[in-house]
Amino acid sequence: MAVTGVHAVSALGRGAEAQLAGALAGVPAFAPVRRFDVTGRRVGVAATAGDVGPLAEELADAVDVACRAAGLDRAGRRESALLLATHGGPVTDGGPEVPALGGWLADRCGLGGRTRVYTSACVSASTAVADAATMIGRGDVTRVVVAAGYLVEPDQYALFDAGRALATDGAARPFSAGRTGLLLGDGVAAVVLEAADGRGGEPVATVRGWGRAGDAYHPCQPDPAGRGLARAVTAALRRAGLEPADVGYVNANATGTGLSDAAEAAALRAALGEHAGRVPVSSTKAVHGHALEASGLLELVVTVQALRHGKLPVNAGWLGPDPACPLDVIVDAPRPAGSPYALSLNAAFGGANTALLVGAA
Repeated sequence: MAVTGVHAVSALGRGAEAQLAGALAGVPAFAPVRRFDVTGRRVGVAATAGDVGPLAEELADAVDVACRAAGLDRAGRRESALLLATHGGPVTDGGPEVPALGGWLADRCGLGGRTRVYTSACVSASTAVADAATMIGRGDVTRVVVAAGYLVEPDQYALFDAGRALATDGAARPFSAGRTGLLLGDGVAAVVLEAADGRGGEPVATVRGWGRAGDAYHPCQPDPAGRGLARAVTAALRRAGLEPADVGYVNANATGTGLSDAAEAAALRAALGEHAGRVPVSSTKAVHGHALEASGLLELVVTVQALRHGKLPVNAGWLGPDPACPLDVIVDAPRPAGSPYALSLNAAFGGANTALLVGAA
């Protein structure tokens, strides 16, 4: 499937190019939270953008920009399906309630195809991309707009803080020794996926393969052996017709939590074999934070941009290697891409795992 339009907003800036620039710079966007009161919280920082409007309006703007980038006119939009990933809880900014948000967004942006809303936690957006690719691949539709959004708000922030999941030192340190937890961040993104033999527009990337798997190991903790994520990676490779050695970069799910990062390293070793120790790996959550339901799409945009420009983002917050994560983590400076193929991985509570395998155009 061809990716013909992308857009994203985070604390790194507005636009797809801003996401890659921030990821390559490796300067984390975490700062004290001013959007709501964090008095009494264990942790008081997140990666919040200073110029964002209500989530519904940000989603509509993201879809409009991505559609324009894909060259979609009014007729093209009417033929496009919409898959939306967002938080399923109450809307606090006065916008339409979920799942009415999906219908509102489709109407607002002139998308006339089927509409579906995903609220499956941190794999919401990546699951939507996998479903979009499946729908296009089997000929159900020729074009799907996938949108996703999460803006840091008090309810989820309080839950993660009370659950002692947030980094007490104010830094997300994926795969690093001394990591203390994750940090939340804003993320709004949209991509346009089309059949390769569709309009013949200029693609910015391709979605070559995808995989989904569950391990149901524990409500919150991942399977230490990473079996579910390994199966998702293997399925993505099989679908793409590629070998582990073809993968030139992994934008990891790694959140900076001890158990999760170690389990992901185990999954990569299981799925990629000896190549797991040689493929460059980083987690861009270290700079833009964990955008929950929107993470999969925000990170897909960063990965697509990295392949387009041939530059692989650094893994910020690095203090030193962890023996439980024996990977080739990108530290100090970006690296040149050595392959046109990359994996973007996501995982969620309850043992849900996704892998998206993308290729340079």
